Amino acid sequence: MQEISAKVVAELRKKTDAGIMECKNALKECKGNIEEAIEYLRKKGLSKAAKKADRIAAEGVIAMKVADDFTKATLVEVNSETDFVAKNEDFQEIVANILDLAFKRSLNTTESLMQLSVNGESFEDYLKQKIAIIGENIVIRRVATITCKPNQLINGYLHHNKKVGAITLLSVEKDENVSKLNEFSKLLSMHIASMKPKFLSYKELDKDFVAKERVAIAAELEKENEELARLKKPLHRIPEFVSRSELSESVLKAKEEELRATLKREGKPEAIWDKIIPGQLDRFILDNTILDQRLTLLAQLYALDDKKTITQVLNEKSKELNDNIQVVSFINFELGEGIEKKVDNFAEEVAAQMK
Repeated sequence: MQEISAKVVAELRKKTDAGIMECKNALKECKGNIEEAIEYLRKKGLSKAAKKADRIAAEGVIAMKVADDFTKATLVEVNSETDFVAKNEDFQEIVANILDLAFKRSLNTTESLMQLSVNGESFEDYLKQKIAIIGENIVIRRVATITCKPNQLINGYLHHNKKVGAITLLSVEKDENVSKLNEFSKLLSMHIASMKPKFLSYKELDKDFVAKERVAIAAELEKENEELARLKKPLHRIPEFVSRSELSESVLKAKEEELRATLKREGKPEAIWDKIIPGQLDRFILDNTILDQRLTLLAQLYALDDKKTITQVLNEKSKELNDNIQVVSFINFELGEGIEKKVDNFAEEVAAQMK
């Protein structure tokens, strides 16, 4: 049998990142031909990768890239099976390549990523080889890019643990204010990463969905009231409405008349009613928009100042800059969101591998 030198093994290992014994065996199988050995390992790697494809990958990282001029931003989620591998240099290299390609090509689907190439080979083959080397299933779960139009800017926030990230696109009317809102967009992204809104405003909520959620929220609060009553604590008020979409002009007008009647009954001077009622109406709206506060960005209380909603914060910033600042869109990624992670019995897994 042909003797395989350590130098050739080292060269093959450098080109493929495969293990020493795998390289040595491949060279023996291919009679010392490095190019054939590369293809041999590639095919072997593809086979290994395919076997790993059914493993659940719920660990990994969120990665983000924002253009220096804040005109484009990309978020990606890349999953691994274990947190240990997520810290591996090879895994981090894969993430860096994915993020770089997605940002440069302004990608928004994993399918479009797979059609690209890395170092002269298809990205799909590159990924499968890396899976074989690392020894775990790796899934590129999500890719999202937002590119600005005129009078827009984008910035983002990536938490230090790389498990949650968000990007926020803002628009202004005055071009000179674009560069003044980079930090503000980052802070809004931090809020989004923390509070996890699903929609921009109540206008995006389906009428039937709101009706179903109203019933569910009422049941939830009534259940909590049972425990509060047992503890002799103040009970939740069960709201009549749960979204701004239900607060029509007639509803708000009726509430205003009710507030006026109450102030009159209490003997409050009519001259101060107009100073009291707006605050009371705001409170009524806040109490009857629980669903909006849970799911929509503009109705949420700002994480950095919970006395104000995001809408109020935007209005204040607009007034400060004498402009009209709007959130156009946002994207929020939370690592493993929606993935049902399989919990294996460790002893059984070890026993299975020993067979």
